[in-house]
Amino acid sequence: MKKLLKIKGLKYWVATAVFVVVILFIDQNNLLVTMKLSHQVAELKEEEENLREAIVQDSINATTLKGNLDAIEHYGRENYYMKRANEDIYVIK
Repeated sequence: MKKLLKIKGLKYWVATAVFVVVILFIDQNNLLVTMKLSHQVAELKEEEENLREAIVQDSINATTLKGNLDAIEHYGRENYYMKRANEDIYVIK
């Protein structure tokens, strides 16, 4: 009788262990896939935040450049290394 109860109890533990292994490693949405996807979501959220900051900065630049010729010239010289006809530009990085 006791041996029969041990076998029944063992069946439940084996079934539970098999279930855990299937859920963690074998299933289509296993733990490894879930962790990988959550890591990708975190990276995409960080990229989204960086792009939002870039949009704000570009909007600020666009408003300052509208109609202001000195600001346009300054922006072109700094970002695109534009020069006047009689100038030499040296870029030191």
